[in-house]
Amino acid sequence: MNNLKVLIQKIDLPDPPVVAALGMALSFYGYNNIILWAALVFLIVSIGLLRTLKFLSGLSTSGIHPKIIKFGLLAIAAAAGFCLGIVIRQNLSGPIETGLPPERIVAVSGILLEDPRSLQGGSGMGVLELTEVSGSGGVRASASGQLTVFFPADSIPDLKEFGRGSHIYADGIYRTGDRGPVFNASSVHIMKPAPTLESFRTGLRQSLLNQFQSRQGQSPPVWGPLASALLLGVRDDLDVALSVGFRNSGVSHILALSGMHLAIISALLAFLLKRPLGLKGASLAGAVFIVIYIFVAGSQPSLVRAGIMYLLGAFAIWASLKGKTLSLLCLAFILQLLFQRESGLSVSFILSYLALFGILTLGENIHALFRGRLPEIVSGGLSASLGAFIVTAPVVVMYFGTLRPVGIVAGLILAPLCTVFMILSLAALLAGFLPVPLWDFLDIALTAIYRVIEFTVNLAGAVPGIETSNVAPVLIITIILWIMILYIKTWDDERRNRVASFD
Repeated sequence: MNNLKVLIQKIDLPDPPVVAALGMALSFYGYNNIILWAALVFLIVSIGLLRTLKFLSGLSTSGIHPKIIKFGLLAIAAAAGFCLGIVIRQNLSGPIETGLPPERIVAVSGILLEDPRSLQGGSGMGVLELTEVSGSGGVRASASGQLTVFFPADSIPDLKEFGRGSHIYADGIYRTGDRGPVFNASSVHIMKPAPTLESFRTGLRQSLLNQFQSRQGQSPPVWGPLASALLLGVRDDLDVALSVGFRNSGVSHILALSGMHLAIISALLAFLLKRPLGLKGASLAGAVFIVIYIFVAGSQPSLVRAGIMYLLGAFAIWASLKGKTLSLLCLAFILQLLFQRESGLSVSFILSYLALFGILTLGENIHALFRGRLPEIVSGGLSASLGAFIVTAPVVVMYFGTLRPVGIVAGLILAPLCTVFMILSLAALLAGFLPVPLWDFLDIALTAIYRVIEFTVNLAGAVPGIETSNVAPVLIITIILWIMILYIKTWDDERRNRVASFD
């Protein structure tokens, strides 16, 4: 009995949000009817178990160990997450409904759901929430669903000017393929501008982008497109070779607005506002700014994830609560899947959560192993890179078929370089509104850093990756590595405790 009590005391149980998120992920991504019934049965059994434990604790003089009660709560959290994931999956948008045979569709009408993007060659693409389709002979029919549309080059300036939320009509060809239906537009007409708030947002966004373009008749700065990508997520004008270099060097996540970018901006805000407003005041001001920033930059899954985590952390500060980062991540996953359920199937959503999960779990264990053996400035970034790389490897192979281990090292160099680049880009953005002539000095510094980033990306991108399309062995290796690292970490902790006891 004593051995059982010792074992129970050693078990480090996770918080309820963690197991709830795991249950939701399992049912959402492994959805079928068998899981539904299993989840319902599991929920009933869990509630019964908790009631039984509560009854037994009332009979015992010493009561049930708190960890046993927590285990019952965790079982209920897991089952609730299980059921919630199934409900969300069942309510995903269905296939596109056009009301006409695909071969008869010659025009589509709908609302732009996102900012149109420029493609190589001058054309563009966007996603429409369909409202109507037109067929040959003047036939019209109501339609629903989200359709990817490829726009001609001459329509892109108008589409970007009117932006997200505008109602458009496009003539062209409706096609179906392995990745679903798409529409190749030959001409585009703006039927109705976006609502007032969306129009204001598009204008503000465009004015910020213009700050990185030519100034007083000068040619556009070479670093402008990268600043637009890192600060606002707009990669339309980014050099193709540089974009490919980021991908081939395994650090394309740096270009996607995420927690790193939000952390830089929030850290600057905290630095500027903490002294005059205090911690709570600075967190509130930061929360307001983050909401505005996400609204202007666009609701990219990785950026929304980071924003939700920041808001939850700010709430914890205001409520004087202890907010564990892993629990905040899992709460963000639950909330984002509830309110942006369609994004749960996107690759960027999956990789964003998996990467941070790997950093907070496996990465922390690797960091503990490195502690005292490597300089902290190296071990922190290296352990985070290793944790994210190992955990995301199966998904990367599934969707892209290539692993880029060079990204583990390249990220250690490019992440701080891009951090400095972002800070100076923000300063250049502000310099455009100040009478002080700082632009020329910042232009020189940003150009120099840009060239270093360009050289590093091209050098790392020349290292070949590991080509594979077989997910099973990668998943097995990932699990084995995780178990090995946990075992070595446990053994190392015990060894260090023995050494400390002798000292």
